[in-house]
Amino acid sequence: MLDLFHIKYGKVIMAGMSLVSLFIDVTWIPTTLTGLGGTISVVLDLPFSLCIWISAAVVIYTLMGGLYSVAYTDVIQLVLVFTGLSICVPFVLTNPHTLDISQTLMNNTLNAPWIGQPEMKRIWIMIDDLLYFALGGLGYQAFHQRTLSASSTASAKISCFAAAFVILIFGIPPVLIGAAAASTDWNQTTYGSPSPYKRGEGSLTLPIALQHLTPTFISIIGIGCIAAAVMSSADSALLSASSVFTNNIYKNILRPKASNQDCQWVVRASVVVVGVVGTSLTMVKKSVLIFWFLCNEVSYIIVFPELICVLYFNISNCYGALMGVLVGLALKMLNGDSSLGLEPILHFPGCTLEDGVYVQCAPVKTISMLSTIAAILLFSYLASVLFNKGVLPEKWDVFKVKAQHSPVPLSPVGGAIEEEENEEMNRNVSQPMKNTTY
Repeated sequence: MLDLFHIKYGKVIMAGMSLVSLFIDVTWIPTTLTGLGGTISVVLDLPFSLCIWISAAVVIYTLMGGLYSVAYTDVIQLVLVFTGLSICVPFVLTNPHTLDISQTLMNNTLNAPWIGQPEMKRIWIMIDDLLYFALGGLGYQAFHQRTLSASSTASAKISCFAAAFVILIFGIPPVLIGAAAASTDWNQTTYGSPSPYKRGEGSLTLPIALQHLTPTFISIIGIGCIAAAVMSSADSALLSASSVFTNNIYKNILRPKASNQDCQWVVRASVVVVGVVGTSLTMVKKSVLIFWFLCNEVSYIIVFPELICVLYFNISNCYGALMGVLVGLALKMLNGDSSLGLEPILHFPGCTLEDGVYVQCAPVKTISMLSTIAAILLFSYLASVLFNKGVLPEKWDVFKVKAQHSPVPLSPVGGAIEEEENEEMNRNVSQPMKNTTY
């Protein structure tokens, strides 16, 4: 993914996007390990920090096998996650202290209805979150590593479309376990009253349900499934971070003449360093979760629009890319963020005050994303016109826009890309990553 920025924009923009991608991956690791550590500490009553470091060691060991080992273990882990949690579901649903989830679907019984009732005023928030989760992942380097490592373009497309449907099926067991937890009389279990949600332990509902609503041997199977899911996510983040640092920062910027052997050692070292840093961040769990959600928004508001423009709009250039980042970040700050303690300065229609906190009911993340795209195209076009028409002197053109493009209408690239540039991009970007030696 980042090679596209290097080809079109040069090293400066590519370096900035690489740092953003690296930061996203580093903050991804502790959140996944925190989930596993919390599960093991709840079910097996082991120290949280010990579980975290053991998990990190296993993930790093898996990664030493390279991309092939990660790809194979990902497939096995996904199968284990679905199969294992599916085995746990009947035991949770048939627990004598759990009511029929169809009766608690919309009724107030032991707890509030587990499906909830969406309010019309929050419909735009739901649409915003849907687009945020659906499109924000396209800005992750780990996703593009998987697609570029496919044997052909057709297999990459099939994998993406298949994953879109399979993820809906994989979400069924966790939903059923959560529904059962919301339908359980916890006062009759070994956990006691009140419920996990009322104790502020809603994020630990899955391990708590496995521990108190299933036999011991079934809860161990559930832990194995969660461990598989965590390792699948963590090794993807580690591989992504190490490859970004090695290929886009070390080899392209720090040591352009580095040999393949040097790069192999840098990959191994960066895996260990990123793993240790990410694992150390688990000690500040709340802060890490906030940073992770923030980085997801950065991926959706900054990386995704930049990727769209570099792929489909020939007019985009470095000036537009920089202004897009500034506009996107500025809107993010002006829209406010309750997790960061930022009150909104821009009050979109529907912004209300709830419990002393302003809540934006407008799709602010999607508005920021679309504004970033508009800023990239607008300022790219203006820069191209100003330099090519001679309005601004050529010596001010630090990114050499005049040599790259002439002003053209703001339309997606079809056959407008020069044949030489198109061939160069295909040679550099379309080569499957699995053929690399590290």
